[in-house]
Amino acid sequence: MEPFAGWIGELPQVDTPFTGLEGRMISGPHGQAVFFYAAERTEVPPHAHGAQWGVVVSGILHLTINGDARTYEPGETYDIPEDAEHSAVLEAGCAVIDCFQDPDRYSAK
Repeated sequence: MEPFAGWIGELPQVDTPFTGLEGRMISGPHGQAVFFYAAERTEVPPHAHGAQWGVVVSGILHLTINGDARTYEPGETYDIPEDAEHSAVLEAGCAVIDCFQDPDRYSAK
């Protein structure tokens, strides 16, 4: 899982419906952190859930939050409020770390 450290690939794999998007997660009673890598361009349709914060590690992320569309590059962070509708396009090679308020946002594969 480029560009993350090798041990990240040993974490539980996220069960996601998106082809070409791999995620590895760390979960606890107060939230969940997921290391995502898009091997190919991936579109995530509009949805909402608990609060989310993230950082782009590599590549390009296009994110729309409550109708406000922005493009994020490595080192840039984003903050998605609880229940805010958002969608994303991860270009091929994009890697992000997403931290979710919901401790059960994703389940392991």
